[in-house]
Amino acid sequence: MAGEAQCLGYAGCNFLRQRLVLSTLSGRPLKIRKIRAKEEDPGLRDFEASFIRLMDKVTNGSRIEINQTGTTLYYQPGLLYGGSLEHDCSPSRSIGYYLESLLCLAPFMKHPLKIVLRGVTNDQVDPSVDVLKATALPLLKKFGIDGESLEIKINRRGMPPKGGGEILFACPVRKVLQPIQFTDPGKIKRIRGTAYSVRVSPQMANRMVESARSILNKFLPDIYIYTDHMKGVSSGKSPGFGMCLTAETINGTILSAELASNPQGQGAAVLPEEIGQNCAKLLLEEVYRGGCVDSTNQSLALLLMTLGQRDVSKVLLGPLSPYTIEFLRHLRSFFQIMFKIETKTPEEEHMGGEKVLMTCVGIGFSNLSKTIR
Repeated sequence: MAGEAQCLGYAGCNFLRQRLVLSTLSGRPLKIRKIRAKEEDPGLRDFEASFIRLMDKVTNGSRIEINQTGTTLYYQPGLLYGGSLEHDCSPSRSIGYYLESLLCLAPFMKHPLKIVLRGVTNDQVDPSVDVLKATALPLLKKFGIDGESLEIKINRRGMPPKGGGEILFACPVRKVLQPIQFTDPGKIKRIRGTAYSVRVSPQMANRMVESARSILNKFLPDIYIYTDHMKGVSSGKSPGFGMCLTAETINGTILSAELASNPQGQGAAVLPEEIGQNCAKLLLEEVYRGGCVDSTNQSLALLLMTLGQRDVSKVLLGPLSPYTIEFLRHLRSFFQIMFKIETKTPEEEHMGGEKVLMTCVGIGFSNLSKTIR
């Protein structure tokens, strides 16, 4: 009965991943009711069911109960186990949807995680594998999670609706995390990017690069955008193209932006020039928002700060996204941790939009399942 008392209850399908990830790390069971209860097609969607299966694969001894209509989920977390795994992601969401959560869990496994994920690598909804590779991995390194075995490798690209992509994600385990003081983003020194095209003319990528450079060249000389044209088996099952850009500062902050073409048979056709220009503008907007962590990785940075040693961690962020705000509420419910939030006006920082300085003392989370050699 003691376990029942600590069980956290939620309603609705929003923020399902956040809740399952934090439940696994904190060891607190949770029950989610009324998942799309009022809709014509109630219950969990296929991508959520696929995510729950993935959580079951990376843990050992988790108990998952779902009622017949799929509207209630009970989850009692097991131990994070890791090891070498494979998982076929649902093509209705991209691999980024699953990878974001794995990035939060991987450092705390018993065995180093090495997982092959198959599905859609780039879409218009979730962060693509390219962006997570460019931004999330350097962020993990700041917390002391690094080594040769930390990598994201794209074996095959897959565009929606059919997917067919494949990536490899490997991450070493750590017993404790380092606290960080990351409050000065620094000035932008270079822009890197990838323009990819699959099952369309390779010229598409070059056209995107030219139109993006037409905007970015006004600000910076050091710009290099790779073109990545995959042929044959490695190009997945659907045609498409897109672009991912990252801006790097002298202090190691990496800000990103990305855009992808509409899936085959959905929406109007977009020109590669439009994607290149709009992606460049999105990157400039992200630079304006600023902060030391870009908006896709805010919650990852806050989670790693929470789980750090009992020491003060500080990070400067741009305006908080709605996802991050909800994440802070969940951190309070699962770990009883509160952040000190100070707003910095653009005058104080001499640049961009309003910033927020987030400060917390880590809970001293220790990876107990890590075998000591």
